[in-house]
Amino acid sequence: METNATTSENLNLYEKAENYTKTSLELIKLKTVSAAADALSTVTSRIAVGAVVAFFTLFLNIGLSLWIGKALGEYYYGFFVIAGFYLIVAIVLHKTQHKLIKTPIGNMIISSILKDSKN
Repeated sequence: METNATTSENLNLYEKAENYTKTSLELIKLKTVSAAADALSTVTSRIAVGAVVAFFTLFLNIGLSLWIGKALGEYYYGFFVIAGFYLIVAIVLHKTQHKLIKTPIGNMIISSILKDSKN
């Protein structure tokens, strides 16, 4: 009789472990889907905002180039001035990319990952 009780207890324990494992796997799947959806929605919204900012910047630069060119006497001079400005900006960003770009973005990603793991 004890053999049956032990077998029944072991079977019950096995079922509980199996249910726990299935529930844990389902929870991991749901967390993964949630994180992927959050990341995808964030990337999509940032791309949309980035596209609008890019168009704004493009038209602003064309307008500034034409305005500066008109003031200098030839329209193409304005485009050269704007191109020179962006060359200087590119050189400064290249020299300080670790301090201004890589470190803050890396810290943002790490804090985002750690924030998700705490929840």
